Amino acid sequence: MKKVLSLCLVGLMLVLAACGNGNNASSNTANNATTPATPANTSTETPATEAEEEEITPEEGAKLVVWESQDQRPFVEAIIKEFTDKYGIEVVFEEVGSPEQANRLNTDGAAGLGADVVVMAHDNLGKSVEAGLVLPNDFYEQETRDENMQIAVDAVTYDGVLYGYPKSVETYALFYNKDIIATPPTTFDEVVEFAQGYNDVANNKYALMWEVGNFYFSYPFVAAGGYVFGDNGRDASDIGLNNEGAIAGLTYYGSLKDKILPMNSGDVTYDIKMGFFTGGTLAMDINGPWTIAQYRDAGINFGVAPIPAINGQPAKSFSGVKAWYVNSFSQYPNAARLFARFASTKEAQVLQYEKLGSLPSNIEAGNDPLIQQDEVTQGFLAQFANSEPMPSIPEMGNVWSPIAAAFSDVWNSGKDAKEALDNAVQQIKDANANIGK
Repeated sequence: MKKVLSLCLVGLMLVLAACGNGNNASSNTANNATTPATPANTSTETPATEAEEEEITPEEGAKLVVWESQDQRPFVEAIIKEFTDKYGIEVVFEEVGSPEQANRLNTDGAAGLGADVVVMAHDNLGKSVEAGLVLPNDFYEQETRDENMQIAVDAVTYDGVLYGYPKSVETYALFYNKDIIATPPTTFDEVVEFAQGYNDVANNKYALMWEVGNFYFSYPFVAAGGYVFGDNGRDASDIGLNNEGAIAGLTYYGSLKDKILPMNSGDVTYDIKMGFFTGGTLAMDINGPWTIAQYRDAGINFGVAPIPAINGQPAKSFSGVKAWYVNSFSQYPNAARLFARFASTKEAQVLQYEKLGSLPSNIEAGNDPLIQQDEVTQGFLAQFANSEPMPSIPEMGNVWSPIAAAFSDVWNSGKDAKEALDNAVQQIKDANANIGK
């Protein structure tokens, strides 16, 4: 379409409009420079011209600031150098942790103090859009949709509008010590069977650990028939955390304390699990890709596989999608879009994998021989294929505490699963009713 439109430049402006796709507002947005403290997507004065070119034209004298966390420095510095070498645009990298970026953008954005390009996990998207903090991914929308896994595209879309430029995906999966258990179990019933012959509490020998009181990691149990919100996480009025399937899953979850992990939920921490697994006494650990380097450094002979099935259903984990977003208050929205695109391509995601081991959202990157030959990465990608993005609507913030309390009550005290979930869902409804008041 961009090529077709470019042929119309010799015509009159009226003809240009007739040649358009009938929705030039987003194209105009992609090309309007803004003044500080003015959202770039509010101006409609500049005619659509640059968006008709093959590549977006950055603003003259553009200089960008990018926020990303400290652990991402090896990749960010490398991609910034490549970008500057190609386009001659200076980019300053400032260390800001991913969880803090949404908050800082909210407080600093309108004052012109926020970065031009930020990185956020997708579950922060809803509140950022509602606050008018990020621009749609409009100029590179089709490329983004075509090149990335659908689950990643859906995660960085809000209310039907694409905002993010996906850079990586993550979920948790089953780490297993190959020297203890050569073949990973495919069902939780198999885990129970293995635990009966392996567990030795006095010597810290356990078949499997996960952060049982953390809803993020325990979601697969209620997801085997339940869900958080309806309409793929977009309908806050439809809560599926206490339906029949969720109750059956939480009941099964509660039965595992005596069979697999006879510890209270508060005692199963990240550090405890890490110590037992690296110490060679924990056979299996449900954890994320952020632990890969530590387990390798410890010399553990491990593999990664999908989480065992629950009640005959594949274990559906929560997943997260990290993406670049363009600050609505950037003085250089075109240059910022160009960087976000450049830093999220197949080549960029392969580079990110090489530097950090990050899981790509880009389909071609995932098929790169370097990644295809990595057994650990393939294990995570297999679980990601059966994952569910955490809902990104603002109401999700009211879910975590009540549901975590329900899980803990069932695990620690043997509370009835239906009673625990009914109580939690009522708390969520009450909290959500107060949003915006």
